[in-house]
Amino acid sequence: MFEASPLSSGCARLFPGTPHACVGVSPFNGYFTAERLIRLAAWTAENFAEFHFFVPDEVTAYTLEALGYSPARAKQKAHRQSCHVHNKITSALTTLGLPDPASRILGMARLREMLAYRRLAHEAEKHFETDPAFRSACHDASTWVLQGKMGDVPNEGRLGLAVRYFLAELPLFAASGLITGNSGSMFVYHQRVPFLQRFFDGEFAFRPQPEQGFLVVREPVLEAAGR
Repeated sequence: MFEASPLSSGCARLFPGTPHACVGVSPFNGYFTAERLIRLAAWTAENFAEFHFFVPDEVTAYTLEALGYSPARAKQKAHRQSCHVHNKITSALTTLGLPDPASRILGMARLREMLAYRRLAHEAEKHFETDPAFRSACHDASTWVLQGKMGDVPNEGRLGLAVRYFLAELPLFAASGLITGNSGSMFVYHQRVPFLQRFFDGEFAFRPQPEQGFLVVREPVLEAAGR
């Protein structure tokens, strides 16, 4: 059984009742096993009228480069792992008998075809370039990710690569409902990200749409048993 915790009081106002969910699935994250994806898809289908899975597929190469891979190797490794993740999500949706599973998966190529995503990505990048507080917070978020993988504080070059991955994700945190043509949406992930707590508390000029929320969704009993 999954437990859902809204990230902020504003998010709590939206759930339950929001029509759409956007479930984030990170490549190279062992949390997203085939079995858990089936359970997660079933939970999402039960709790939301519409939903998508978001895979930051090709932009994962930025993180790999920041970890020391060559650009060519990072791109190859990201592509292979992302295909694996897309296939696991498709299999999970197929197992549940949900029609046209491919239409429920948002990768970067598909997102870049969407006007709302492109507009929001441009807005996020503009704020990153012009707002020192926002830029610093984005760098902190990318540092948090890299430190979790390499242990050390990343240098400026590594951080500059990693933040490109983060900026590509930001439009989904801000407006997955607008991007997918829904009146409201909850972004679903299994971790609390420090940046996003501040983001959904409205600390920055670039902020979520009014009907956009964030849910921390976990299986506490199963996860405790697996430790």
